[in-house]
Amino acid sequence: MAARVDPGDDFRRVLGRFPTGVTIVTAQAADRPVGMAVNSFTSVSLDPPLILFCAARSSTTWPHIRSAGAFTVNVLGEDHGALCRVFAHKGTDRFNGVRYRTGATGAPVLDGVAAHLDCRIDALHTAGDHVIVVGRVEDHHADDRVRPLVFHGGTYAGLQPEPTHRTEGEEH
Repeated sequence: MAARVDPGDDFRRVLGRFPTGVTIVTAQAADRPVGMAVNSFTSVSLDPPLILFCAARSSTTWPHIRSAGAFTVNVLGEDHGALCRVFAHKGTDRFNGVRYRTGATGAPVLDGVAAHLDCRIDALHTAGDHVIVVGRVEDHHADDRVRPLVFHGGTYAGLQPEPTHRTEGEEH
């Protein structure tokens, strides 16, 4: 018989050994922009272009994103750790002082992100205490100058630059 997995701190610690990218999912609600920090994001399909993220069913932001029917996944840059912490906490004005533009679907695209994917909700699947949100990508852009933010072991970090490869005959 398999051991029961305790959903507490030990399970969270084990999952924290897997580094993830960090995103902020934004939408334009009826009266204001909304957004939440999300690290459960991945690609699903190239044809058609689909991605997914997971939203906690207890989230107070998720119902606004669902009602909007469209959202933007903002892939954060390595300097966005503080911004991510703002969007991860409840009860704050998450967009206070945050610069953004309106994307193709009407959802906010945050300034200075490594990439963004502007999507419409394609499918929803309940999975435990989360909802798996599948989005159909309608617009996207990457800024190769911005290195992505990574979350690992409870800490934000940037990726190390690739080492410079020397070629024969090159001066050093």
